[in-house]
Amino acid sequence: MAKTKEMTNNNLLEVKDLKISFKTDEGIITAVDGIKFSVKRGQTLGIVGESGSGKSVSTWSIMRLLPKNSIIDKKSSIKFQQKSGKVVEITKFKSNSRELREIRGGEVALIFQEPMSSFSPVYTIGNQIMEAVLQHRDVTKEEAQEIAIDMLDRVGISNPAQRFKQYPFELSGGMRQRAMIAVALSMNPSLLIADEPTTSLDVTIQAQILELMNELQEELGMSIIFITHNLGVIAQVADEIEVMYLGKILERGTTNDIIHEPQHPYTQALLKAIPRLDTIGERLTAISGDIPSPLSRPIGCPFYTRCEKVMPGICDVKMPEPTQLSDTHTVYCFLYEEKNV
Repeated sequence: MAKTKEMTNNNLLEVKDLKISFKTDEGIITAVDGIKFSVKRGQTLGIVGESGSGKSVSTWSIMRLLPKNSIIDKKSSIKFQQKSGKVVEITKFKSNSRELREIRGGEVALIFQEPMSSFSPVYTIGNQIMEAVLQHRDVTKEEAQEIAIDMLDRVGISNPAQRFKQYPFELSGGMRQRAMIAVALSMNPSLLIADEPTTSLDVTIQAQILELMNELQEELGMSIIFITHNLGVIAQVADEIEVMYLGKILERGTTNDIIHEPQHPYTQALLKAIPRLDTIGERLTAISGDIPSPLSRPIGCPFYTRCEKVMPGICDVKMPEPTQLSDTHTVYCFLYEEKNV
């Protein structure tokens, strides 16, 4: 139990200096560039950013589900506290090691964006939940079936005993997503990674899924990492938010900090892009430009090529240092370094 002292502030997960690159025919591409974040027990961390910002790559590294051409820098650290109380350094495990297989699913579970591509089309929903339960829990097949049907019921699927026997293509999109949540939660994980779990759903089903995740989190006491590009969604579920762009964290804080007092120009631009009821009939506000190619990463602040408040000779020279605005709010921007000089 002495090893638990390595974790601070009741953290379940601590990620430091995480740098992930990929070998490609064009050269080495850096997808995540030295970020750090932590997840507290029983709380939800939201990671927000446009497609290509490195959100999924940074969290998939926790389960070591990255492609074979990926490279995790030796200085990277991913510490996770298991249910036993033991703190493990995930980067030290081989991707096919027994220790890591026990963590995947049993301790850390993942909900994918598109469940249709995650479920096998040739096995029933119940069979696939049972397989996960038998892999990570010491139960009989009969007990695994009971657990599967009970979990389908708990995620709000009607007539769970019948759905247990159906194939993924026989369910609607919302029901498949609920079934994917049932698979993830059937092992009672300590940490749930939800990778854009509501993007492909209509707004009514989306609201139901968000409410369901909140209810299950309170019931099971698990922590959640919620990945999305939509700050409107993340405001409903997260306790803390990390704003990510081109492999860097640009701003972090509580949900109230980020939603009501955004400081980084990128965070402000993301919020302006959310459709509002009082702007019906007006054109949506878009962030100008595109995310630069990872092969030609800009020197300095990664957002300066699209920033309306860019300061030539400063923003394009070096990456800004973190500026602590409050105990909970940090921003990486020269606008605030100047004020603090």
